[in-house]
Amino acid sequence: MMMIKPKEEIFQYYFYFVQERMNIFWNKYDQKLPWTTDEIIQKHKFTNVYRAADRVSQYLIKNVIYQENSFSPEDTLLRILVFKIFNKPETWEYLEKKVGVITLKNFDLKKINNALLEQKNNRPIFNNAYMMTGTHSLYNHLEYKHEKWLDMVKKEMIGNSILKKILDSNSLSNVYDLLRGCSFIGDFLAYQYAIDMNYSPVIDFSEDSFVKAGIGAIRGIKKCFEPLGKKYNYEDAIIFTQENFSKYQDKFGYTEFKPLFGHAPALIDLQNCFCETDKYLRVKLPELQVDNKRIKQKYKETNKPIDLFFPPKWNINNKITSPCIQPSTKESTLF
Repeated sequence: MMMIKPKEEIFQYYFYFVQERMNIFWNKYDQKLPWTTDEIIQKHKFTNVYRAADRVSQYLIKNVIYQENSFSPEDTLLRILVFKIFNKPETWEYLEKKVGVITLKNFDLKKINNALLEQKNNRPIFNNAYMMTGTHSLYNHLEYKHEKWLDMVKKEMIGNSILKKILDSNSLSNVYDLLRGCSFIGDFLAYQYAIDMNYSPVIDFSEDSFVKAGIGAIRGIKKCFEPLGKKYNYEDAIIFTQENFSKYQDKFGYTEFKPLFGHAPALIDLQNCFCETDKYLRVKLPELQVDNKRIKQKYKETNKPIDLFFPPKWNINNKITSPCIQPSTKESTLF
């Protein structure tokens, strides 16, 4: 379809990472040690090939979206937004314990902000995975970042009926555009939030219908491809990778990739893997300089098992035979 040219000597590492990281997932699933013999992946933190399989996404899907309570469509979107602003299960659990179940009816800014301020004094309330701005001319009169973000949700998402407009959207790109038009929400977060909302039962678009490359993915694409020129963009490179996935697996000899219970990687997953490949190459090929930064996050031991659960509309939950993935006491958890 496209005259896009990979740098094959580098591009092969993308397919190596995809297969090796997925093998780790299955080794964890089958409790088969060692998870990996790759020293780089053993030492540093790398996300799953499938975004929905990561711990925070798993928590969101199970405990925020598909919770036992019945929520209205707008409540569901609001819950996703509030969770994703902090992207931290501990903050979510603390909030619901302090102010009650998060819904439109229960969205009391004063109560929520006071609770978060109390928690903030004891431990971090934001996940450090996303670099989230705390500056915007409309909200700079507020002192704390969490106040600014939640005020934006109240005034724009609810007050300007963005939640209702999202429910009436006719495409994933339309959801992205609506989110992108809100204060604080840039390209990366708008895409991430759109995908999170699409996990829910209230909107349902193909994850292969739209993609937006994040900063980390752009670094990975720059390393793996010849300059794209004016005719193509970074999203085209991700689509090219999906359309030629099997071809390059065969070419590079990485044909043992086993998808997630038969669910093929979507554009969001392939986008994510460019970011992770960039991180991998910072250690593997440090001489490959593309806005290089060192990998900051190391693996940390966790004692929490994880029960796998995916959006029911994917029709893969009935294929999960292991009740949960237990962390190993012999090495750091890679799941």
